[in-house]
Formats: sequence, structure tokens, C-alpha cells
Amino acid sequence: MTSSPTAPAVRSRVSARVGGIAESATLAVDAKAKAKKAAGEDVVGFGAGEPDFPTPPAIVAAAAAACSDPRNHRYTPAGGLPELKAAVAAKTARDSGYQVTAAQVLITNGGKQAVYEAFAALVDPGDEVLLPAPYWTTYPEAIKLAGGVPVDVVTTEEQGYRVTVEQLEAARTERTKVLLWCSPSNPTGAVASPAEVEAVGRWALEHGIWVVADEIYEHLVYGDATHVSMPVVVPELADTCVVVNGVAKTYAMTGWRVGWLIGPLDVVKAATNLQSHATSNVSNVAQVAALAAVTGDLSAVAEMRAAFDRRRRTMVRLLSAIPGVECPEPFGAFYCYPSVKGVLGKAIRGRTPTTSAELAELVLDEVGVAVVPGEAFGTPGYFRLSYALGDADLEKGVGRLADLLSEAE
Repeated sequence: MTSSPTAPAVRSRVSARVGGIAESATLAVDAKAKAKKAAGEDVVGFGAGEPDFPTPPAIVAAAAAACSDPRNHRYTPAGGLPELKAAVAAKTARDSGYQVTAAQVLITNGGKQAVYEAFAALVDPGDEVLLPAPYWTTYPEAIKLAGGVPVDVVTTEEQGYRVTVEQLEAARTERTKVLLWCSPSNPTGAVASPAEVEAVGRWALEHGIWVVADEIYEHLVYGDATHVSMPVVVPELADTCVVVNGVAKTYAMTGWRVGWLIGPLDVVKAATNLQSHATSNVSNVAQVAALAAVTGDLSAVAEMRAAFDRRRRTMVRLLSAIPGVECPEPFGAFYCYPSVKGVLGKAIRGRTPTTSAELAELVLDEVGVAVVPGEAFGTPGYFRLSYALGDADLEKGVGRLADLLSEAE
């Protein structure tokens, strides 16, 4: 008697690794807002984290000239144009005081790829990464793609969204390998003081924990706040620290897709090997544009920062006047992160949102204002609003939000 053949196992069409990735909430909100605008609706979008200014003309001119240079029509080193790597090292010394060599720099397709490659180079399956929350929506997905386990360390508006050493120590286990550090912060705009940065760096050093420091908003600080680079205030940490950065926010170049990773030689080499198989070199034209950006002066940055500062103060004032909304003052980046917990569970135009995600959907449907709910950043009950948009749109959008939320009962 013969046995019947075993039926083949049913296989998932999409791998569990990739199928488990959440969509970028910020890009999803921005796409929905743009779709409504394209359909003729009057929508104010607070979702996208990008400056509303054009890229400075000198940078654009450098890229235009690069298009005609045959050298840029060919493959170049996967790790980046040598002259750009050297310029990034010089810019890092100029702007933060961190002294590195060109060999410690990897040019990436935007800061987002630098974040992913940093975790891919450092994290093995099961390694834990401490992730202060609220956090940028891509961090946990990049950690999970690398096989790591994100461990949320939740901060609140009462502490200015700044994580403490005590919180980090309470979350540390024998599996902790990396701490993600972002100051100025996306999404909260919080900026850690030099003393706080040093305290966290010394704690990481003491326990042999790597630090991935995202410095993409280094130039966007306001008032008395200052940005300091962790390996500068804790020099001994340099051998276990990876710094990621890019031209996107500082030079209004989000669409050019040029970032970089700075770290110890072995880590940079490993990440470069990964990139050589994933994407080869970054677009040469975009790299030439980035070279013009990082070797130029910071006058355009100063103009943008002044506008952001003005808008920041306007948005905080308007949001703070809405009943049920609490808005701590941000001192960096270009976001406000108000609590909307006081509005949840109240009836608004026949609907009773109980989560910030539901409330964000109601706001977009009813008054055409796009915000990103706190669920995207690991802390439900909040909204993230970017003030990197025109003054008139900012006041119109927050005004609509205020009128709608004032109906809550």
C-alpha cells in the first residue's frame, strides 16, 4: 500500500521580515493630503517633515553643471565621492567639533539609509535597542529589519520629552546593545542640554552600549538651546558611536537623497560593503550638489531658522489656546508635539474619537487639516504638526483645528 504524497506547505507570498514593516505614517499622511489637494480640496498639511524653502541656488547650479560632466555618468565608489567624504569630515569638525577622517564617512541615499545601515552593521538577531519615545517612525522598523528588538523608553511632556539616565538604566538588560539618540528630536523638538548629553554618553560608555546618534537637525535650534555632539562631550565614546546626518533638513534638500554615516573604521567598512550590494553609489549629481552644500556657508540655513523660529512661537501660542490641548515649547527641529488627550472621548460633529489616530482622521475629513497622530511615534494621545510651511497656511490650519476642537463636548 503506497502512501499519498504530502501536500506542499502553504507559503506566504511576502516574507515575514518585509511583510511586518509598517508603512511610514508621516509619508502616508502627506500622500493623503496631497491626493485631496489634487482632487481640488483645500487642505493644509502639517504632516511632512521637510522645509518649504527651495534648495539654495548655488547648490542647484552645481548639480546642473554636474549633469554635463561625463565623469558623473559612470559608477563611482560605493562609499561616496572621495571629495565629498573629505568635505563631510571637514564640515563635521567645523559644525560640531567632532574630528574624523574621510575614511570614517559613508555617503548614503539620504539619512534614512544611514539609519538602516547603522543598525544593520551593529545589530544581531535578538539584540535590544533602547528607543526613547516619542521616536521617529522609521527607527523601530529599521531596528526590526536588522533583527533587533526595539525597547521603548517613554518620555512625557512633563519632562520636556527628554529621557533620563535613570529611565535608560531601568530599561537596560544583558541583551541591550545600542541606544538610539536623537537631539534635536523628531517628533517632539526637544533638545537635550550639554549636561544631559554628557550624562547619557557616560552611562552608555560605562555599560558598553553603542550609541547611534541622529544629528540631522543639528542646525535647527532656538532660544538658549544648543546642540552638542555626544562623541565630542564624551570623547571616549567615539569607538562605540555612529553618527548619522545629511543635507535634507539643513539645506532644504529632502528630495536630493544624500546623507552620511560616521563611525569606527570597521563599522563603516561593513556598512559600505552592504551598500555596495544594495544600491551601489549614491547619485553622482546629488553628491556634487551635497558637496556644494557642505562646503558653502550657512547663510541660507540662518534665514530658514529665523522663519522656523517665528512660526514655532506662533504655533505654540495658537495650539496652547485650544481647550484640551497642551503644547510644550519645542526648542529644535521644526515640529510641535501637543497632547490632545483632553479632547479624546468627547463628541465632535457626531463622532467620538477615542484615540489620536481617530481624531486625526476626523480632523482631515471635517476641516481638511492633515496631522500625524502620536501612534506613529510610539505615544498615542498626541499630534505631530510640522511648522515647516508658510505662515499663512500655518495660521489657517491651526485656526481650523482650533475651531473644530472647540466643538468637543
